[in-house]
Amino acid sequence: MKTLGQSIRELRKSKGLLIREVAAELRIDPSLLSRIERGDKRPTRAQVVHLSEILNANQSDLLADYLSERVVSTLCDEEVALQAISLAEKKIIIIVQRRRVANAVP
Repeated sequence: MKTLGQSIRELRKSKGLLIREVAAELRIDPSLLSRIERGDKRPTRAQVVHLSEILNANQSDLLADYLSERVVSTLCDEEVALQAISLAEKKIIIIVQRRRVANAVP
């Protein structure tokens, strides 16, 4: 399974862009983008959104990958990680349903 950094690198290379070109668009140092691509550094949410624009990539896919890596880094050492994820999924479903109902009422 690819990491977010690997996906970013593949997208960048498929567009024929140099690391310094993308870094300049992001207004970050090329060495920071290199560390992001290697998985040594995590980008910010805003950087992921901007990268999706620069690389003409699906923003939802990149954000999902970004968020999943945040979850993994938080829970990977927890014995009850899968239980916590299952519970979080149920809670998110309830919250989303409540928001839809609240937004649907005139």
